[in-house]
Amino acid sequence: MPRRETSSRPPLAPRPTPVGANPNVEREAAYARVSVMFGTDRKLDPRTGSFGGGRGTGISYGEVIVSVPHGHKTGEMEAPSLWKLEFREDPRKHMTILDWTPHTRLGFLNRVKAKVQAQGSSGSSFVFVHGYNVSFSDAARRTAQITYDLDYRGVPVFYSWPSQGTLQGYTTDENNVQWSEANLKRFLTDFAQKSGVKDIYLIAHSMGNRALTGALRQLFAERPGLKGRFKEIILTAPDIDAEIFKRDIAPALAAGCNRITLYASDGDNALLASKKVHGYPRAGDTAEGIVVVPGIETIDASGLDTSFLEHSYFATAPPVISDIRRVLLDGLRAARRGLEPHVAGTGSYWKLKAARP
Repeated sequence: MPRRETSSRPPLAPRPTPVGANPNVEREAAYARVSVMFGTDRKLDPRTGSFGGGRGTGISYGEVIVSVPHGHKTGEMEAPSLWKLEFREDPRKHMTILDWTPHTRLGFLNRVKAKVQAQGSSGSSFVFVHGYNVSFSDAARRTAQITYDLDYRGVPVFYSWPSQGTLQGYTTDENNVQWSEANLKRFLTDFAQKSGVKDIYLIAHSMGNRALTGALRQLFAERPGLKGRFKEIILTAPDIDAEIFKRDIAPALAAGCNRITLYASDGDNALLASKKVHGYPRAGDTAEGIVVVPGIETIDASGLDTSFLEHSYFATAPPVISDIRRVLLDGLRAARRGLEPHVAGTGSYWKLKAARP
């Protein structure tokens, strides 16, 4: 994977972007180029020039450029298909890693600051933490897809922990996601204090919710001054023990952020498999009851994902993408997003409906 070295000196500001255009997207004749920032505690493999599934010695930083074909469909992450006799990536047809630039820690923060200054008054950013069975490249592509589909004009960032990127790597991923909590806490502390971003949105998927919630619990306890610093926490399909989430995690998160959204589903086969492994329901699985706790808006996204696993609906199901867009871009709470209210026990949750044909 090609890369360019950078120093910690402040970079030049990004080129002016036409009014109405997304500053993260450059549209060329053959395809679009989407720029996303990253932090990772994966180990860099010098043979491939990319980050693998090993644990790094610290946090690495950088920026990735991902292609998006002009025929891109919302919710898809186009890749070569054997059914179409496609044996290699083509940026005109697929989302591919075109280039990446490593940064020092200060170089990364200065680059984010420059992007924020170019935004003007918006000054927002999201930080995405991926789940199990996700390679570094797939995390970059997913972040670019989210950025493109949401037409997100803040600074898109992803944090990539050392997932093995294989179905067989579940146990190793569980160990690594816990190992990454301390590094992610350091990353988020730095980002909150020194990036120059006004509104920070945190998004986690599946097992990545363990790293994010663990990091935030530590951060809020150790640095109470950062409570309220994050604009919104979005937990999608969390692969976390539901009872532990309700008893220990949710109260700690709600004490540090007053805007938290949890997306769950009753057909999430990945979480049903996780329940079999661990013996208890997961927070993102509604099959045995939906998680409803004070301080968190729970959204039932059941029936919206038509894939085999029904697990990545946050980024693949257009109704969920649209709902997340209204959270990030419009700042609307569930009661103002046209969702259907329901009651569960002593609390309430919201049902997300499929878009009308």
